[in-house]
Amino acid sequence: MKTLYNEYEDKIPEIMMDEIKDSLPKKVTKTQLKKILEIVYKEYVNAQIEPGESVGLIGAQSVGEPGTQMTLNTFHFAGVAEFNVTVGLPRIIEILDGRKKIGTPMMEIFLNEPFSKGKNIKEIAESIKQTSFEDFIKEISLEITEGKLEVKIDLAKVKRVSLSEAKLLKIIEKGLKGFTVKQKDDIIIIKSKSKSENIGDLYKLKEKIKSIYVSGVKGILQVLPVKRDEEFVIMTAGSNLKEIFKLEYVDKSRTITNDIFEIEDYLGIEAARQAVINEVNKVIENQGLNIDIRHIMLIADTMSFSGAVKGITRYGVVQDKSSVLARASFETPIKHIMTAALEGETDPLASVVENVMINQVIPVGTGLPELQSKIK
Repeated sequence: MKTLYNEYEDKIPEIMMDEIKDSLPKKVTKTQLKKILEIVYKEYVNAQIEPGESVGLIGAQSVGEPGTQMTLNTFHFAGVAEFNVTVGLPRIIEILDGRKKIGTPMMEIFLNEPFSKGKNIKEIAESIKQTSFEDFIKEISLEITEGKLEVKIDLAKVKRVSLSEAKLLKIIEKGLKGFTVKQKDDIIIIKSKSKSENIGDLYKLKEKIKSIYVSGVKGILQVLPVKRDEEFVIMTAGSNLKEIFKLEYVDKSRTITNDIFEIEDYLGIEAARQAVINEVNKVIENQGLNIDIRHIMLIADTMSFSGAVKGITRYGVVQDKSSVLARASFETPIKHIMTAALEGETDPLASVVENVMINQVIPVGTGLPELQSKIK
């Protein structure tokens, strides 16, 4: 058996070899194994692309055709107002355009045991969520004659996020310069140190105190613990990979975000390339469509081969093309042609678009090899 495997070692990729070994029945004869390996090898050779095949065109067509059948909706989590997820065509466009600011950033936070089994899951979810002072306020009253604000707070909520009243007071003092902050039971009194406090400034102060950051991970605006099979996962609206990875109960090997640029900044270009593949694949599968993974990988490679994620736009991968005519064919042709003329650029006519424009044979398929002959 081993000699048979060695014989096909260089012919069949390692990952396929491992799959064959895993899925073989126990009582397989040498003749049967040879036949299996022969069939797999033939299939593998047939699946390979021919030299000179227009892979870009096929990839574009394979993604573009199902793309026209995609829905344009946004998915809402029932019962949670801020929990929207961009799906379908808008999400595909968001990924492939390489947009730095995405519509609905979110994370899936996996936990280490015993927390993944449900231990303290609500407390963990609460501690991750970003809370501002507004979350603890019951009511605010303005004392215009005395020029002060009285804020009634919910002490039970303060305890729930493991905060002491003294610490909360310190956070507010730090966030408000030039004001004295005092507490009396469940009321916090805020008064200006300067004597002349007009009504307008009091109203501004009322709005300012609401947005003071108190606790949790910045950027995580909503949390939702979800049970998947045997473990709990925390879904979040908002994303902050760097801060989440600092928490000791988080499983860093599986926790993910849908923000590709955040992955690129924190985990590097290879991880960002894989994120492009995963995110596009996720959208396509949710829509019940089927696209060969190799087409998606081709797009991900095109977006990331330069060392940074670039969208398929005139500001992204198109801008990097060496051909003047290829850049001009995409958008804003006059600008590209004028710039090229002023800089004295030359076009080697090495790709498809520019040859189509000047009516030459395109360098794909039979147009790829050039025949040169010596004439006596």
